[in-house]
Amino acid sequence: MYAFRKPFTAGTFEEVILWGIGYKTVLIAAQLAGYTISKFVGIKIIAEMPPARRAATLLGLIALAELSLLLFAVIPPPYNFVMLFFNGLPLGMVFGLVLAYLEGRQMTEALAAGLCASFIVSSGWVRSIGRYLIQWGVSEYWMPFLTGLFFIVPLLISVWLLCQIPKPNEKDIQHRSQRTPMTKVERKAFFKRHRIGLLGLLLIYVVLTIMRTIRDDFSVELWRDLGHADKPDIFAKSETLVMFGVVGINGAACWITSNRKAFLGSLGLVATGFLLALFTLIAQLQGLLNPFTFMVLIGLGTYIPYVAFHTTVFERLLAAFRETGNIGYVMYLADAVGYLGTIGVMACHNLAHWEVDFVTLFVRLSMLIATLAIGVTLFLIWHYQKHLPESHEPE
Repeated sequence: MYAFRKPFTAGTFEEVILWGIGYKTVLIAAQLAGYTISKFVGIKIIAEMPPARRAATLLGLIALAELSLLLFAVIPPPYNFVMLFFNGLPLGMVFGLVLAYLEGRQMTEALAAGLCASFIVSSGWVRSIGRYLIQWGVSEYWMPFLTGLFFIVPLLISVWLLCQIPKPNEKDIQHRSQRTPMTKVERKAFFKRHRIGLLGLLLIYVVLTIMRTIRDDFSVELWRDLGHADKPDIFAKSETLVMFGVVGINGAACWITSNRKAFLGSLGLVATGFLLALFTLIAQLQGLLNPFTFMVLIGLGTYIPYVAFHTTVFERLLAAFRETGNIGYVMYLADAVGYLGTIGVMACHNLAHWEVDFVTLFVRLSMLIATLAIGVTLFLIWHYQKHLPESHEPE
């Protein structure tokens, strides 16, 4: 999926200005707008999706995204930015469909960590492929479509493999909870039961998504301002190191059998990730880190909590409270408000015309985010220690 979403960010599109805004910013905002709307739509679609329709829906969504990239290449700029909106619109629901194959199992954290590894690594790798294509003379506008073509066969194989995964067995259901589609009435009742904790979790996820999206979508500009322009392999190298650290830490949660301990531990992991990010940002301001070390450490600090939400936080929340339903609902609720917050920050940046480079903006904003998130996470740990039921651990 990332081969159909992220390659365009490997371009700079510096020759075009639209409405007084750099064209790359317009393109990112257009795709992000489509992606955000997709998350809001996905709250219903993913939560209600029956298992039998997942595979066909996956392939149909990605086919629409690739068609949008073809039209992006054919339609001349600046009119083609609309095509990235239509590219983001279907892709926002892909992750929820894939995650639905993996949730509600004793090994969900390990499986979901592998899934998250794919979007950490692929984000860097497809940008590296995009930069190589540009260096080989491919237009920035055709590069995203061609990158997607390389991944059509792996996509078909991967969807077929997903369909071979067996359903959760009785032991999985006993240790976690039954996962079923959720109606509108059930979604409302779930939110009402968990509103205090969910609002705190959503706030953390909003600021986390802002921090992660800026680092991810403007990585070319960050590396450039750090003095590492025109090094295509640096994206793959840095993200591969981040992936190994994040997956090892988050995937290990599957060995914690107590849902209560695993959930509280995942909140501790979120706080730890933000602490790492904060110390890294302070060290960067003091000039103590080289650019590669800074990008890897800030990647770890960002992705440790981000992946914890995808692997453990919501999975064990449902399991600890013995809730029927699915991760898709809470995950897409979080994604929707998270990406909406990111659009707000990007809009403020462009309206304010801040005269700072990307590194300075990223460091200042991330320090504020990390400080806020640590405080909210500590409150949630206190809140859930009082309200979580005692562990239900079957023999």
